[in-house]
Amino acid sequence: MMDWAHTRVVVTGGAGFLGRVVCEKLAKRGCRHIGVPRRHEFDLTTEVGVRTMYDRFEPDVVLHLAAEVGGIGANREHPGRFFYANAAMGLHLIEEARIRGLCKFVQVGTVCAYPKFTPVPFQEKDLWNGYPEETNAPYGIAKKALFVMLDAYRKEYGMASSVVVPVNLYGPGDNFDPRSSHVIPALIRKCVEAIDTQQRQMVCWGTGSASREFLYVDDAAEGILRAAEELEDPVPVNLGTGQEITIRNLIELIAELTGFRGEVVWDDTKPDGQPRRCLDTSLAGELLDWQANVGFREGLKHTIDWYHNSTRLSKAA
Repeated sequence: MMDWAHTRVVVTGGAGFLGRVVCEKLAKRGCRHIGVPRRHEFDLTTEVGVRTMYDRFEPDVVLHLAAEVGGIGANREHPGRFFYANAAMGLHLIEEARIRGLCKFVQVGTVCAYPKFTPVPFQEKDLWNGYPEETNAPYGIAKKALFVMLDAYRKEYGMASSVVVPVNLYGPGDNFDPRSSHVIPALIRKCVEAIDTQQRQMVCWGTGSASREFLYVDDAAEGILRAAEELEDPVPVNLGTGQEITIRNLIELIAELTGFRGEVVWDDTKPDGQPRRCLDTSLAGELLDWQANVGFREGLKHTIDWYHNSTRLSKAA
């Protein structure tokens, strides 16, 4: 087990949606030295920015959560930036970790790394059996390249690391910006705004036939810390619930929970993305003694309540 009380930790992306929960859980585990690099101070896509960050925080362990990422629209608009930023961040962070002899490097990957037509449920052994879904391939491949880098560094330099591959996350504090949000916050916002403006219709991308799996942010944070505590080798480990839902059924559920009673219109000129996503999480149970605990309906209620409260506070301000 990691002695968190005497470990200096850097959480890249620690001020973000997932990172804040990871930092909270670290503090509850007794960690007293948690460094959270902010973008305006450290450009982690550059060698200079990464070295400056390491000099400032002097970590023993790095939990690399930071990413430039978004939904299908953002991936289509910024494929070059998403590849460069995510590859460059990981490249410099891992190399500097090697140079400084860190105790451990934890890489948070993405389900977008899986091939487009991976057999369901996705097993870690299938990560390399094909090309990812085209709209998010640059992002997914950039992240997957870091898995290879960590494996190579383990073999050549003995550098300890671990890799987790979470499905799409959701929960309180998620990104609800329509320009870059993922499907759950985007749909919650659409439903709430349709109700507020008394719209009778809501337009959604694609056909609704694609399926997705979603993991509550607290469960993901726990899985990341379990990987930091238990693993020394960068064997990719899925984090998910093992349950999938079609986008059409997801919208019906969110409409029910938000109170939207209008018509959903499907814009099939827009892409569905990967046809299906659902993970086999048996390896996480075996290696990490981890499983998701928050039910999907319960998690959605928490997320919707948080969004309602945050919008009320912003209007009051």
